[in-house]
Amino acid sequence: MVEEVQKHSVHTLVFRSLKRTHDMFVADNGKPVPLDEESHKRKMAIKLRNEYGPVLHMPTSKENFKEKCPQNASDSYGHKQYPANQGQEVEYLVTGVALTADTKIQRMPSESAAQSLAVALPSSQTRVDANRSAPSGGEYRHPGASDRSQPAGMTSAVMEAGNAKNSALMAKKAPTMPKPQWHPPWKLYRVISGHLGWVRCIAVEPGNQWFVTGSADRTIKIWDLASGKLKLSLTGHISTVRGVIVSTRSPYLFSCGEDKQVKCWDLEYNKVIRHYHGHLSAVYGLDLHPTIDVLVTCSRDSTARIWDVRTKASVHTLSGHTNAVATVRCQAAEPQIITGSHDTTIRLWDLVAGKTRVTLTNHKKSVRAVVLHPRHYTFASGSPDNIKQWKFPDGSFIQNLSGHNAIINTLTVNSDGVLVSGADNGTMHLWDWRTGYNFQRVHAAVQPGSLDSESGIFACAFDQSESRLLTAEADKTIKVYKEDDTATEETHPVSWKPEIIKRKRF
Repeated sequence: MVEEVQKHSVHTLVFRSLKRTHDMFVADNGKPVPLDEESHKRKMAIKLRNEYGPVLHMPTSKENFKEKCPQNASDSYGHKQYPANQGQEVEYLVTGVALTADTKIQRMPSESAAQSLAVALPSSQTRVDANRSAPSGGEYRHPGASDRSQPAGMTSAVMEAGNAKNSALMAKKAPTMPKPQWHPPWKLYRVISGHLGWVRCIAVEPGNQWFVTGSADRTIKIWDLASGKLKLSLTGHISTVRGVIVSTRSPYLFSCGEDKQVKCWDLEYNKVIRHYHGHLSAVYGLDLHPTIDVLVTCSRDSTARIWDVRTKASVHTLSGHTNAVATVRCQAAEPQIITGSHDTTIRLWDLVAGKTRVTLTNHKKSVRAVVLHPRHYTFASGSPDNIKQWKFPDGSFIQNLSGHNAIINTLTVNSDGVLVSGADNGTMHLWDWRTGYNFQRVHAAVQPGSLDSESGIFACAFDQSESRLLTAEADKTIKVYKEDDTATEETHPVSWKPEIIKRKRF
């Protein structure tokens, strides 16, 4: 009822204005003179165009509007003209129009409409949507229109807010694992014996002719890669040898052990030519920088040390870990040094400054293994809770590789994206690097005469051709694996389901 009264009052106002114009007199010498018919039509056309032009082109909801007001041709301004009052009432329906300089009227939305809009819009989006939907100068609202209709800009803003609200309430679809790349399974084809203690470390020389192992029997042995025969034994450490690596820049072999010693061996003379003194406890691992003559070692004394290979000087002592540093890796790109520790953290180091760039605290248990992907700018870390993949340079978390529920001692990866994890219980899992799919699990039998409790993998490495995988084990042997050439995707299909990816940050 209120709407009808308001609408009637507006129509009455328009009609009276037109009526006043119809009865208008022009002052001539102080006397009012009635307008003739031609002057009247001309004045009416000007008044309609100037005062009601912006609203005359608006559509009407009344069905009989065309009957009451037949349309004529448009004027030069593009507005439609209507004849003057010809003995019948003419109604113009104002449905809401954007304000312009011609209308000279400003009306803001009603208070109830503004409140409903503020409630519907999120607080952070209110101003943006309002600025985007509202034309300059505001909106013209028909009296009473707040309860039955809204201008187009307001309506679109409310619809956008409603859609945003609904999309926020809808549960997002969890990411699923893409189909993994097919990899042929690996099979054991050789077991090499010769050490008298646990084989703790292994490395393949750059020429792919031989490999070297270090053992708890305090010896370093060099083996022919093709035949598996022993070529040379080096003695000098007085405790377990925990790390070995062969230089790509010089004929040197570096080793470290639980006797706190770091040695440089000249392979032309098979003698120790340098010692690197400084660690206060057992040295657990070492790595060579790929482009400069720098050696990095990590120790049970909670530090890692950077050494100049030639001068034997300690360039930096990397302090920050609160427990033994179990593994260290180097790369040419930043960050150039990565360490994993029993304090459950991984640290990315600035080599020049000798300080920590980033500390990753996602693991819940000791980090004993770290491996860098040979092609991608990523790396993985192994811990009893799970294997985690990270992205350089800031250590952004990528994904978890869960399922190898054991103490993971070693990780290695080849350029085809095969990640190998070796554990303390003798199990070895093979993963697709990109998707984290575990495509093979291996648990090789221990050497005859050994106890089942001596089933453990301490280190593993691919040879330079990446066609062979070598493992150093607790049963005093080195096991050599190769890809199964007879396997196909039909004989060994990928038993894959689009499982939900676990992208937890802990």
